[in-house]
Amino acid sequence: MISITISNATLILGSHVIFRDLSWEIQHDQKIGLIGPNGAGKSSLLKLIVGEHAPEKGGTVIRAKGVTVGYLPQHPEFEPNRTAISLALEGNPRVAEVEAELHRVESKLADPEVYGDSKKLERALDEQHKLLEEFESLGGANYESRVREILRGLGLPESDFEKPVHALSGGQKKLIGLARLMLAKPSVLLLDEPDNHLDMPGKAFLEKLINDYDGAVVIISHDRYILDAAASHIAEIEDGKITTFTGNYTEYIVDKEERLARQEELFRVQQREIGRLETAIKRFAMWAKVYDNEKMAIKARSMQKRLDKMDKIEKPVTERRKMDLELNGWRGSNQVLEFVEVSKSFLPHPSPPASPRFDFAAQTSRAAPLSAENILNDLNFLIRHGERVGLIGANGAGKSVALRLILGKETPTSGEIKIGPSVKIGYYAQEHETLDFDQSVLDAVRLGGNMSEGRAVSFLTRYLFTYRQATQRVGSLSGGERSRLQLALLVLSGANFLLLDEPTNNLDIASAEVLENALNDFNGTVLVISHDRYFLDRTVNRIFELKDARIAEYTGGYSDYTEALERKKGKES
Repeated sequence: MISITISNATLILGSHVIFRDLSWEIQHDQKIGLIGPNGAGKSSLLKLIVGEHAPEKGGTVIRAKGVTVGYLPQHPEFEPNRTAISLALEGNPRVAEVEAELHRVESKLADPEVYGDSKKLERALDEQHKLLEEFESLGGANYESRVREILRGLGLPESDFEKPVHALSGGQKKLIGLARLMLAKPSVLLLDEPDNHLDMPGKAFLEKLINDYDGAVVIISHDRYILDAAASHIAEIEDGKITTFTGNYTEYIVDKEERLARQEELFRVQQREIGRLETAIKRFAMWAKVYDNEKMAIKARSMQKRLDKMDKIEKPVTERRKMDLELNGWRGSNQVLEFVEVSKSFLPHPSPPASPRFDFAAQTSRAAPLSAENILNDLNFLIRHGERVGLIGANGAGKSVALRLILGKETPTSGEIKIGPSVKIGYYAQEHETLDFDQSVLDAVRLGGNMSEGRAVSFLTRYLFTYRQATQRVGSLSGGERSRLQLALLVLSGANFLLLDEPTNNLDIASAEVLENALNDFNGTVLVISHDRYFLDRTVNRIFELKDARIAEYTGGYSDYTEALERKKGKES
């Protein structure tokens, strides 16, 4: 059954044509991974479905009767003073409506006019029975615990449930929005990069929610692991057109390569046929003119009609322009980084008083010294030249604290951090805080590489920046563009030890693959924080898991790490 049909939709924003004459169908039970380069129109397509954008005249977006749509944008916004739990509880407004109706019916049952009249009493009891059944189907008395379970599963700590939204990060707001949608249970879920900022348990929880969801799901994601685990179909937007594939991401890659090969062969065959027809048409037209032969003129016109009616096969684009990233590096110290008995503690922030009234016990408690919270405890490890190490762990485990210690932005509470004497660190920041948002892109590169404006412009074209983008402020760039700029500046830094904090978060799949290849060719050392399991499998040869303030080491990539955990569980059971 078709839930949503898009027919001949053309979308033009400003002077930019996002797509033209696009047609697409979403079936009621499909789990669709919507992919394509940054700027291809993926988010615009979801906004078209929910009505935030309207197609040009002639295009239509039709929902089947009774189909409801839930939409999670990249940057959801809520009332700033509302708490996370109160917003999540409102995810399914019907729960509150049914509760109110049940209270109304209970009041009616207590009315002598009703319980004294058998017909009225029967109608009221029947209404109560139906409401109770609906209430149970919506979660009933377990609704709040279900809400809390979803928030926890997605990675929002219980300590943040009662915080106002304005105190939460953009990623945490997205978790609230996702929880609300899961509770509302619309017929079609449209999710725009819901996995950004989720840790690995959160991503695994999201995959299960999508797989178990009783309805259609369209997810824009650059996480190939999620697209493998949760997608039953892949829809790719390229050059303003949408192409659908059956299967997950890995199956799509194989299918696409086969399609391109077939299209390439058919294109060559057709081009040979077109060439023969064009040559024959010219020959018959010339003979008709020279010999004044109407039969030859008719033959030429007939062949021309055949050529005009031919469905032309487009030449497939097998090689698209990609970011040109070369991380050269150089040989430095053999021992790049060593942690010796390193610990880091922070004093927790004291909680505000629960009531303005004076409370002697509370005042006494606040006067007592606060115990330090141990984030890292006696860490010992050594990273040598050429190693690629993935640092993983749940959000809040202390990964970013470890990076700040290496960068000298924090000092350890105890222990020693040793960095090799001929090691130069290059740092990629998750939130792009290494960039000056008021600076122009051109100036950032010109100063970072000590180069002329002409060389800087030429250098930026290798990272897919146009001249117009190069003259813009860094603050006006998209997340993907800032990521590419940070990578360009890493190249200019000449570092031989890269500290990367979630480098694939804003990159499209093609750019993430370029980064993976560049890291594999890099003559240096890499320590990367990442929740991108596909990326970790392709780039690292050691895994450091930070858990309960300590580090456990595993050899290999992410898949090797999960296999090691499974073996460990098997031995313990």
